[in-house]
Amino acid sequence: MARGMNLIFDADDTLWECNILFEQAIEEFIDYVGHPELSRAEVRAVLTEIERENSAAYGYGARVFERSLGDCLARLRPDGPVSDADRAYLNRLCARIVRGETVLLEGVLETLHALRRRHTLYLLTKGHREDQQYKIDGSGLAPLFAGVGIVREKDPDAYRAFSRTHALDPQDTWMIGNSVRSDVLPALEAGMGAVLVPHPATWVLEHAEPPEPHDRFREVTPIGRLVDIF
Repeated sequence: MARGMNLIFDADDTLWECNILFEQAIEEFIDYVGHPELSRAEVRAVLTEIERENSAAYGYGARVFERSLGDCLARLRPDGPVSDADRAYLNRLCARIVRGETVLLEGVLETLHALRRRHTLYLLTKGHREDQQYKIDGSGLAPLFAGVGIVREKDPDAYRAFSRTHALDPQDTWMIGNSVRSDVLPALEAGMGAVLVPHPATWVLEHAEPPEPHDRFREVTPIGRLVDIF
């Protein structure tokens, strides 16, 4: 592929670990609930549905996740309110996600440095602005990007707006991420190319069917194979 392309990277579960932290918190939450009748899978299903509702209403990130845990606890305890002690526990559980160490995925640093010699790199992530900025700063990757965007939702309009802000030609621009729903489909709809880099712990609400055969869609694993495409 020609030099001088614009490569936009997703952040969570593309450049660094993210959802595994939420998964660990969920397992601890289910232990805390200790529901006398529902199985772990059934408790998880209730939480997933609440997360679906809350992400549509409030966006993404650990703060919305904490709200979802509280709502789930209230739904599973119809005869007893969520106490201050419960809320303090949920806050501690989610604080580890917000302020934990940003752990880069294997091969990310070397791949970004190699690609940066030939192309211009950008970062586009969704979630709570302060929390996402904290992770970006903690990653040490910010100097590698010509521009960074933090949005509430990564839909086609968000990609078009990012292109306008940074004067990017969609025909020379590719989005790279682990989510078909947020990184691939909306980028293609906005006229960009898209590369899926699967992550085994991708959040269930980010799952979607991959696009039909498309001349501007690729899938690679591990991330280091991007240097063979770009």
